Amino acid sequence: MSSKGSDRAVSKKKLEKVLILQGGGSLGAFGCGVFKALAKSKEHKQLDIVAGTSIGGVNASIIAGSKEDHPEKALEQFWLELAEENNVTCLNSDHFNSESFLSSGWLTEPVMDPYYVALSSLLAIMTDDPRPKSLLSFIRSAVFGNNRMFSPRWSPDYIFKDPQFFTPKKWTYLYDLLPLEKTLAGYIDYNKLRPTGNPNSRLIMTATNVLTAEPITFDSSKQQITSKHILATSAYPLYYFPWMEVEKGLYCWDGGLLSNTPLREVIDASPIVDKEIFLVENYPKHIASLPQNLPEAFHRARDIIFSDKTLHNVKMSKVITQYLRFIDELYQIIEGHVDKSKMDKETLATIKRKYKRIKQERGAEIKRVYYISRKEKYPHVYENADFTMETIRTSIQEGELAAKEALQKIK
Repeated sequence: MSSKGSDRAVSKKKLEKVLILQGGGSLGAFGCGVFKALAKSKEHKQLDIVAGTSIGGVNASIIAGSKEDHPEKALEQFWLELAEENNVTCLNSDHFNSESFLSSGWLTEPVMDPYYVALSSLLAIMTDDPRPKSLLSFIRSAVFGNNRMFSPRWSPDYIFKDPQFFTPKKWTYLYDLLPLEKTLAGYIDYNKLRPTGNPNSRLIMTATNVLTAEPITFDSSKQQITSKHILATSAYPLYYFPWMEVEKGLYCWDGGLLSNTPLREVIDASPIVDKEIFLVENYPKHIASLPQNLPEAFHRARDIIFSDKTLHNVKMSKVITQYLRFIDELYQIIEGHVDKSKMDKETLATIKRKYKRIKQERGAEIKRVYYISRKEKYPHVYENADFTMETIRTSIQEGELAAKEALQKIK
């Protein structure tokens, strides 16, 4: 047996553990909780591959390249930092009553802190539904951004550094992702995220080629992953984020434009070793009842657009494995029972060459897929822009609980 064939035989005995993280803005905190639970599990602590798109790619990059020995702690701290910054933006009068901000002309009246506090308190007393507070958080994020993640181009800070500041008709984006790049620098050791590095897990992220609409895969085992790659996977244009030029002539948007669940990319990147998949669903596929109004109908349509659609990939993986086994059986029959002296040598050589290539390049089977799905008590369209501390902490807890329940079923 050739050395490659021997390597493949060994690899087939292994079962890769893979975590796949969907995109979804602030819903990514749910994936943080899922990873916390996996990290606490003896059987599933070590992940061979972690893959994601959009905020799932951000989570995955911190998991794979964390500066800390415990990436689950780093990931949770990242999310709490985003939430803390949201609270500062909400309540700090330097943001709301800044003379420089108001003088820019984008707001006609100052938004007073006492007014915000009183309104939030009144809404909290009147209802247990978190949507009013989420709506306020969404509005704050849309107007003021989040200084740890994104900044609006109309901020006075951009007057002198944005050459198009006074020509908004030429804008192709509204929010700058530079704050996210700076924040991630405190959490990620990029030296780990390269082919000769030593990542906590192999990192796979996805993006979309703006010019050709083709899917793009970033893989730490094949290339150096930089902050540009992470910003590219996060650059969702319908949230008004800018495309990223990852390398000369390659302009990328968020991978969620093509698929919010990068399972196919994982199979393509690691096509030989069988896999056990933990798939985090930020957007549930199933709901108990029909939408009751237009916002709920819009919300449901969005969930369907971003929901997992990889069931076909799983089925095809099994079908391909069956075909490969059948090809293997036929080849063994040829090797053991056919008189090779009576066969054309060139034809026989071609058969052997094709057989070896198939054996070495394909055959991974998805043994198990564990779906860890976020539940929605109150569906609302602005939930993925809610960075309030309460919501982020709750999402992390819910993700951890859902993962623990899934792990209990495995046992």
